[in-house]
Amino acid sequence: MTDTNTTLLARRNHAVPRGVATATPVFADRAENAELWDVEGRRYVDFAGGIAVLNVGHRHPKVVAAVRAQLDRFTHTAFQVAAYEPYIELAEKLNARAPFDGPARTVFFSTGGEATENAVKIARAATGRNGIIAFTGGFHGRTLLASAMTGKVNPYKAPFGTLPGEVYHLPFPDGDVSVADTLRMLDFLFAADLAPASIAAIIIEPVQGEGGFRMAPAELLHALRRICDAHGIMLVADEVQSGFARTGRLFGIEHSGVQPDLVCVAKSLGGGLPLSGVIGRADVMDAVGPGGLGGTYGGAPLACAAALAVLDIMEEENLVERANVIGARLRRHIDRMHASTGLLPISRARGPGAMVAFDILQTRDRPDLRPGAAAALCARACEKGLIVLPCGIQGATIRILVPLTAADTIIDEGMTIIEQVLAETAT
Repeated sequence: MTDTNTTLLARRNHAVPRGVATATPVFADRAENAELWDVEGRRYVDFAGGIAVLNVGHRHPKVVAAVRAQLDRFTHTAFQVAAYEPYIELAEKLNARAPFDGPARTVFFSTGGEATENAVKIARAATGRNGIIAFTGGFHGRTLLASAMTGKVNPYKAPFGTLPGEVYHLPFPDGDVSVADTLRMLDFLFAADLAPASIAAIIIEPVQGEGGFRMAPAELLHALRRICDAHGIMLVADEVQSGFARTGRLFGIEHSGVQPDLVCVAKSLGGGLPLSGVIGRADVMDAVGPGGLGGTYGGAPLACAAALAVLDIMEEENLVERANVIGARLRRHIDRMHASTGLLPISRARGPGAMVAFDILQTRDRPDLRPGAAAALCARACEKGLIVLPCGIQGATIRILVPLTAADTIIDEGMTIIEQVLAETAT
């Protein structure tokens, strides 16, 4: 007997701990570009993209071909045992695209959390300091140090006891918090708790992902760059979710003109295979001695082959510009729904490029959020054939991460489903 979504859910609940949450009751059978079919044969439009992993879509033919070609050669040696050219070629290409001037080096890992933690290791080695400054609403991973840097207590910190120390948080500018407020809090932090000379790095997402697709103001990023330069602090851009054309630039921080010292990458780099990395200024990266960085599966051959194909696809299909075109289309849909009196109240669209989100509001004439409303909307959308994810500190934000290779008709189909759900839940 073939398993159904229901029977697989029962098996999952018996075999997998509840700490691994799954956003939908859908069990995937196959997928192509921006569409997915479950084990019961039902089709879904995919606005989640594997949580920003699939900027080039599910199973792009060039990614599949690259992985197959590598599969015929070898699948694993461990780069620390016997190195291989795809790792080096990928590092060369990322170094050439680094969002800062001067020589660069790149090291590879498997997950975004590994990238952010290793960026901290590199920053500490380069500065001889321990302190880390992050921001409320930021998400940097679920491993222990990454959880400490993440700016949200539930569900990422509360159950896990004492987290690594010397991690400090500033309020992220948004709504009632201005850039001046954030910088004033940094002054208070330096005056009351720690000297700038004890800080190794300031880590920030150029566009917060889990935090609600909130863009870091260019004014803030420029101020952080000046502060880092004045005190010998490393500025780390966490581009795990915002990177690789999603924002209408290869890296989100490029919108500001600010040059970081270290860049964390993952998600869409691997085109669906596990791959992450840290791109950094050469002198900073070389502060770590041999053996201080790496991992058994870091920069795995199949993943590097996939990533090389991803970079080619992004250039050949002009996905940086396509992100801007998709973003404009999404904004037209969202802003029209924002203006409609027959739908559940929502905000206007926000976010750069195709990294687009909107909030569910209490009332049409006020910006108060409707806490927890996003998950219910996503569940109803799934029932209608759309996979889309919530985010935001209050769980009131819908984020759209449709593949940049999706056709306009697919994008319109997904937005039509969202509009239907907003109409059905209007009060």
